[in-house]
Amino acid sequence: MGLKWTDVNDIAIELYEAHPDVDPLSIRFTDLHRWVMELADFDDDAHRSGEKILEAIQAAWMDEAE
Repeated sequence: MGLKWTDVNDIAIELYEAHPDVDPLSIRFTDLHRWVMELADFDDDAHRSGEKILEAIQAAWMDEAE
């Protein structure tokens, strides 16, 4: 079973591994949404995300990068 929008920490780890040189604060939410959708393990409806989920993913990604 693949990643869902609620798997915030796992998504953040995948994003960190896929884009290790990217500052999570420099990413627009439209790009963050697309990058999550492009993850190989991601399997959820694109319309189930929102700003709060994307903010949580961004914050978890920043924690992972530290």
